[in-house]
Amino acid sequence: MPSRIPTRRILSLLALILVVTLPAQAQRRGRDFGDWQLSCSQNRGDWETERACNLVEKTISVPGGSLNVDGRTNGGVTVIGDSRRDILVRAMVEAHARTESRAEELAEAVRLHTEKGRIYAEGPETHNREWWSVNFEVHVPARTDLELHAHNGGIAVAGVTGMLRMETLNGGIHLDAVNGDVVAETTNGGLHVSLDGDRWEGKGLDAITTNGGVRLSLPRDYSAHLETGTTNGGVDIDFPVTVQGRIGRRITTDLGRGGATLRLITTNGGVVVNRQ
Repeated sequence: MPSRIPTRRILSLLALILVVTLPAQAQRRGRDFGDWQLSCSQNRGDWETERACNLVEKTISVPGGSLNVDGRTNGGVTVIGDSRRDILVRAMVEAHARTESRAEELAEAVRLHTEKGRIYAEGPETHNREWWSVNFEVHVPARTDLELHAHNGGIAVAGVTGMLRMETLNGGIHLDAVNGDVVAETTNGGLHVSLDGDRWEGKGLDAITTNGGVRLSLPRDYSAHLETGTTNGGVDIDFPVTVQGRIGRRITTDLGRGGATLRLITTNGGVVVNRQ
């Protein structure tokens, strides 16, 4: 028999983990994504090293409307859908070393590649307490297919519709006003998804994390088929839903008139679903 979950039923409490880099600014459908713009003024130093930082901008075109962005070892990736035909790449190159001159040398040696629909950076070898990184902020046409990778960095996508594939090891994933065929995976980081409109446009969303919380924000009249849950954590939904079978840490339900499947799963973390 169907069971009804009361408003804000809390199965257990667990801190929500969300570690994600969110640099960029854009608007889509009148929605303000906020000030996520990369800036060297952000405090990213430490007590034992000197820091050098350069901002590099390039405008490119990508045949076929598909883009691959790789943050490599220490970089995050943010992609913003915009009313444009070309692609604007903003890269923040940072380097740390024991002396300012060495940090500047490392930063100047980093090379940005933007050929054949691929965006990534290569740089010099480092020693002892030296390191460099490149964070990407990429503005693309609103309909673009994406393949995004990072290792120690977050991934954020806003206002893009297409075949979107994204994966990071240590970092959160933030999706805002996206649609299409979307697959997202992180090992150590949270999932934060905020949607607009009244239903999902496209195949659906499949997002998973191992160690991190899940937060999903929906408009009040949104229609979709929702699948969410956790192994070690709590589930908090701030509106009534109807589920089939036993109430537990996994929930499958139709929102509104149903529709495309939104699947958001965590192993170690809490789940929060709310209406905007």
